[in-house]
Amino acid sequence: MQHDLRLRAAARAIYDNVHPAADSVPFSFDEAERFKTVEYRQAVGAAQDARSVLAAQHDQLTLAAIL
Repeated sequence: MQHDLRLRAAARAIYDNVHPAADSVPFSFDEAERFKTVEYRQAVGAAQDARSVLAAQHDQLTLAAIL
C-alpha cells in the first residue's frame, strides 16, 4: 500500500487507535504491514470504507454524527 500514502496513513491511524501500543497485538503498524496480519488487513479495510464514505458527493457528516 506504499503507493497510496494517504490511505496508508489512514490505516495507520485506525490501527494505532484500535490497537494501542500496550494492547494485545504483538506488532507495530509497520510490522503488521510487513506480515499482513489480520489486524492490519482490518485497518486497511476500515480506511478504504472511510475513504468511500468521505468521498461520497453531496453528503456531509456532522460532528454529532461522528461522535
